[in-house]
Amino acid sequence: MQKIVPHLWFDKEAAEAAEFYASIFPESRVTSITRMEDTPSGDADMVIFELWGQKFMAISAGPIFKPNPSISFMVNFDALFFGGSQEAAREKIDEVWNKLSEDGSALMPIDEYPFSKRYGWVQDKYGVSWQLILTNPEGEPRPTIITSLLFVGEQCGRAEEAINFYCSVFKNSKLGSIHRYPEGGPGPDKPGTVMFADFKLEDSWFTAMDSGHVHKFNFDEGVSIVVNCDDQQEMDYFTQKLSAVPEAEQCGWIKDKFGVSWQITPIELEEMMVNASREELNRVTQALLPMKRLEIAPLKKAFEGK
Repeated sequence: MQKIVPHLWFDKEAAEAAEFYASIFPESRVTSITRMEDTPSGDADMVIFELWGQKFMAISAGPIFKPNPSISFMVNFDALFFGGSQEAAREKIDEVWNKLSEDGSALMPIDEYPFSKRYGWVQDKYGVSWQLILTNPEGEPRPTIITSLLFVGEQCGRAEEAINFYCSVFKNSKLGSIHRYPEGGPGPDKPGTVMFADFKLEDSWFTAMDSGHVHKFNFDEGVSIVVNCDDQQEMDYFTQKLSAVPEAEQCGWIKDKFGVSWQITPIELEEMMVNASREELNRVTQALLPMKRLEIAPLKKAFEGK
């Protein structure tokens, strides 16, 4: 099972959005849709889907949060994924761009940039942001889809600090490349700011950037990061290490010192909810809702009707 999974929050469109994305990206599918009843947002849909081999989760839980560009998804169109054909990769990036742009908005138009022959940043009609890039075939291979963190406002200048912090928390981690804004260049007016960096936590690569531009968004629960844990000890470890805002703790959700939202959850919970009968699912949901930090034992008892 994928250890770290991006999670998208929607008002009512989780299933619709997942089907839309699965129709656009290669090797993609919706794997499950689970209806949770009587939540604080009413009935909520939990959706699990795969995009180009990468697992995603989403929920329809009302208009409380919505995705924004502070967390986007970088999609690598590498010739290696297209039989070594740079032309096929370029054709596919344009095809995906056109579909994601429909009723969306271009944050950076698709074009040639100093760092790529073909790149574009788009916010789609559901509010989710995607960075599409034609990858240099001579570079070190990266996964097809990578979660990207943009540090803005008060968090600008903290990208490198965050990278080092996350790599210290996750025992299986790796630093990738780091590129800084040149002195006197167009980047944020703070020393040591990061133009682009990447790093690996467990089985997932991330990128991080600082932006000194004025933005009307910041990290929130619209896009969160699920950590699937093997047992209660591992859940307690990640919660203790990552949680920095006690009042934000709810149903396994926590917020770290940079404002990024995480969900610390047991692997068993997904298995319970996806495979549960309606009665079992309702019991698990009602046991889950009052919890701040999740506890596996009571959830198991609820599932078993004890």
